[in-house]
Amino acid sequence: MTKMRPKICHSSFGFRHYFVIRHSTLAICMALAALSVFAEPPPSANDILDSVRMIESRQQIDLQGQLRQDDMVVPFRLMQNGPLIRYTFTNPDETLELRLGENSSRLELVSDAGTEKVGASKLQEKIRGTIVLYGDLAFKFLYWPTARVVGEENVRTRKCWKLQLRAPSPYSNVLLWVDKASGALMRMEGYDWDAQLIKRFEVVSAQKIEGRWFLKQMRVEQFQPGTNHVEGRAYLEIKR
Repeated sequence: MTKMRPKICHSSFGFRHYFVIRHSTLAICMALAALSVFAEPPPSANDILDSVRMIESRQQIDLQGQLRQDDMVVPFRLMQNGPLIRYTFTNPDETLELRLGENSSRLELVSDAGTEKVGASKLQEKIRGTIVLYGDLAFKFLYWPTARVVGEENVRTRKCWKLQLRAPSPYSNVLLWVDKASGALMRMEGYDWDAQLIKRFEVVSAQKIEGRWFLKQMRVEQFQPGTNHVEGRAYLEIKR
């Protein structure tokens, strides 16, 4: 009996030692796996914008919409065939075409004589007296080369990448929130040359049409620089 005790004790110690080593190894492996997940870098800003442009250029839609500001309602028809997006307004008649290319976008005015590029001065004009500019329809910021990822934030419960973009006009600096799961644009903020917020676009709601998700309502706000006071508020709404 006395000769067996060291053997039993040794065996018991060996089992505990084996268990501790296995448990410690498992814990270390799990910790390393967790660290590798959390340490995984986010996609680059260019990759995110490439994804947004790809998604935007693949839509096939023919819907009715309106710009609404205070008591003013401006109806329009929205048609898209891949990278070509057409906005048709009435009273007076006006048709705009946005072409989404690989390296740039081009907003054109369509008439009986053909199409002509919307000039820089026209891009600064308001659409039918609303706070929405022609330049806001051009998606120029999607092609700015100086984008960078500055963090992650939620917009209406959606997890988004937050990007900062710098370029010439109509804004000196833009912050962009892109839905991680869908690549949809959720919010855009435009800043003036004094780094003051002057315009915000934010998706309020979406709708499912023929099995696909589309914008239902987007709120557009214009701010008095340096005060965060809303000077004007409009809504871009898409109907079936």
